[in-house]
Amino acid sequence: MTMKEAVMESPTVTSDIAEEDRLRADLYDFLGVLLAGPPNPALLKQTARLSGDETDLGTAIAALARIAQHTKAPAVEREFNALFIGLGRGELLPYASYYLTGFLNEKPLAALRRDMAVRGMTRAQNVYEPEDNIASLMEMMAGLITGRFGTPAALTDQKTFFNKHIGPWAGHFFTDLEAAKNSVLYASVGAVGRVFMEIEAEGFRMSADHSA
Repeated sequence: MTMKEAVMESPTVTSDIAEEDRLRADLYDFLGVLLAGPPNPALLKQTARLSGDETDLGTAIAALARIAQHTKAPAVEREFNALFIGLGRGELLPYASYYLTGFLNEKPLAALRRDMAVRGMTRAQNVYEPEDNIASLMEMMAGLITGRFGTPAALTDQKTFFNKHIGPWAGHFFTDLEAAKNSVLYASVGAVGRVFMEIEAEGFRMSADHSA
């Protein structure tokens, strides 16, 4: 099963983009769906059928699939709530402002909102949490790649958005998610996210080297 087939709730816009970029967008969308709320039984089954390869990312995806095979929806819902909701707050606060400043609703959120406006991105009417949460940022990055907010963003624009709003903190968040005491399935989600963020950062760095 491909990563694209596992993304149920956030369809990728059909556009003339390279297969490598479509796969990148699919993985961003997949992480966004898993981090926006606990997966339903259908998404868990699809996740369980994913397969990896010998790369670090493939190994992490295969491990996630194995855990999903033995995970029931009620258990992962309790896990998600303990991690991100809790009584008052969850174990983790998945927001750029918190990771970068120690507080919610700070300058990183204001900067993100400005950049969202420039790119034609708006928060869905039924979403009330700050836009700088990790799930929303994963979805935004996928949308930039595929042209969900207009035309597909050039690699330079993708790099600018990633380096400003995702790169400085997402790797730390995913590492924390791997190690969180309430993480079971989400420990593997954290591993996939951490490795993917490393790959993206390196890819953008290499693109800058090639253009120099």
